[in-house]
Amino acid sequence: MFDKLLRRFKTEDVVGKYIFVNAAVFIIIVFIGVFSVLFNLGEAGNSIVRFLELPSSLQQLLSRPWSLLTYMFVHKNFMHILWNMVSLYVFGKIFLNFFSVRHFVGTYILGGLSGGVAFVLAYNLFPYFAPYVENSYLVGASAAVLAIVVASAVRNPDYRINLAFVGSVKLSAFAVVTVAISFFMISGSNAGGNIAHLGGAAAGWLVTSMLNKGVDLTSVVNKPIDWVVKLFSGKCRPRRKKPKFTYSKGGRNADYEYNARKRAAEDDIDRILDKIKKGGYNSLSEDEKKRLFDASKR
Repeated sequence: MFDKLLRRFKTEDVVGKYIFVNAAVFIIIVFIGVFSVLFNLGEAGNSIVRFLELPSSLQQLLSRPWSLLTYMFVHKNFMHILWNMVSLYVFGKIFLNFFSVRHFVGTYILGGLSGGVAFVLAYNLFPYFAPYVENSYLVGASAAVLAIVVASAVRNPDYRINLAFVGSVKLSAFAVVTVAISFFMISGSNAGGNIAHLGGAAAGWLVTSMLNKGVDLTSVVNKPIDWVVKLFSGKCRPRRKKPKFTYSKGGRNADYEYNARKRAAEDDIDRILDKIKKGGYNSLSEDEKKRLFDASKR
């Protein structure tokens, strides 16, 4: 089953991969929680959540700075993750109509980070939240998802979506109403979540606004990711064996013949490539396809 899930993960687009990651984290935490209860191991599941969730206390945050990133992949219950993942699927697909995969990754992470920063700042700046600072925590992908929604709405405000019991509405109208609801519910029971929503929405608006001006803010996220991937892929890549050279006694005549054959082969490949440009790959004969394939392996 694990192999099937891994193959499915590899074939998914970036939206599906992020849903897989969120679901995997949720399932692992639930399984650990169940086994910890059955074997009297204490609250292991809750300990993992506390390790990953974002605290509003600056002192706690300094002791676990990674939570500013990990919190956006953690959910408190089934309905929480279900709503967020359905929203991510729907609006993530819409987002990919207007942006690239790299923009999705950058906007999701920037939205989550912006939401987390807004949450921490609000709880430490506004007197209203002072009594709750030491015991308030943030989890969930809502801020990242709302960044995806707002970024899509700013790029194509007239794009229409169908809502149950409402009908067809503009994406921009949906985004404005969602942000407005989050703002008016700041003083409610989920104050921290709604503040994070506003931070994520601000990030989504800023990403698209700057892209329209030719500035890609998502590179702030993607460049470090590229560096890490390159670092690990370089370490894991097997060393290439040094080619073994053989030398003949033919002297200059042998070198001349070798260079002539090499030039002829290169000219032949150039001719095949020109033929592809003019008539496409299907215009090649079977022999030409074979020669092109053999050349690609050398």
